[in-house]
Amino acid sequence: MLRILANENVPGPAIEALRAAGHDVVWGVEGPRGLEDPVVLKRAQAEARIVITFDKDFGELVYRGGTEASAGVVLFRITTRSPKETADRILRELTAHGDELPGHFTVVGDKGVRVVKLP
Repeated sequence: MLRILANENVPGPAIEALRAAGHDVVWGVEGPRGLEDPVVLKRAQAEARIVITFDKDFGELVYRGGTEASAGVVLFRITTRSPKETADRILRELTAHGDELPGHFTVVGDKGVRVVKLP
């Protein structure tokens, strides 16, 4: 079971699929909306949750801005045809790579997955 903080841009069907699979998911849409990315990262750190997002700005914050993200970040850069297909891919990748996500910045793209240890 993963502890996940899903950014607001993660589609609802993905949240439903992750919860149905037994993951503990907090979704940005269900709390205060429009939180700045540093606030999202800070909350994830405080709650020991892996951030999942489609927002490239998280890489900037972590690598150039030095924002703490040791709980882990997964950036999805995927092209899909439907919210269900997106949900299936998110669940598949988090299941396949779950053990290596904490402490890493992971990019899931159309051509593969790149896992990099966080500074």
